[in-house]
Amino acid sequence: MATWDADAETTHPVDYRLVQNGFVTMFWQSSLLAETTDWLRSHAYRVVDFDAGSWSSDRDMYDDLAVALNFPDYFGRNPDALKDCMRDVASGDYGWDPQADTGLVIVLRAFDAFTAECRSTAQIVLHIVADQARCAMLIGHRIICLVQSNDPGLAFEPVGSTRVTWNDAERPKSARSA
Repeated sequence: MATWDADAETTHPVDYRLVQNGFVTMFWQSSLLAETTDWLRSHAYRVVDFDAGSWSSDRDMYDDLAVALNFPDYFGRNPDALKDCMRDVASGDYGWDPQADTGLVIVLRAFDAFTAECRSTAQIVLHIVADQARCAMLIGHRIICLVQSNDPGLAFEPVGSTRVTWNDAERPKSARSA
């Protein structure tokens, strides 16, 4: 089963463009992120929004993800447990309803602040989400991760074997200058 319609027009909609180069896309302008999430909501995506700027530790991040994505009580709050639970999210076991929702969008606002505190964990989280989004796609499910940064120079190593790129409108660095 194809996740997108093969007969879609050549200028694909927002969701397709977000994942065509990977499952994690960065945003600098909050207004552009809002426009994007509004479009996704209007197309029946479940959008789960996180204020990563409020996370001062790995524990804060794990706690927030566990609550918002309905992880089971036994969630171990470590990278292996996150990978296991995100595998279940990708399958549609919890976190969203693949029968009612077009897909799941995970929005990480002010992720640069969390990255400054916990760089290694930030990289691992993006890797896990990207990897499980790719697995979800194989069974016809859509998971998209949008990372908002107040630092226009923020960059990550490839995740899920794919580079983390800026959205179409802000891809040129000149579009991210104040």
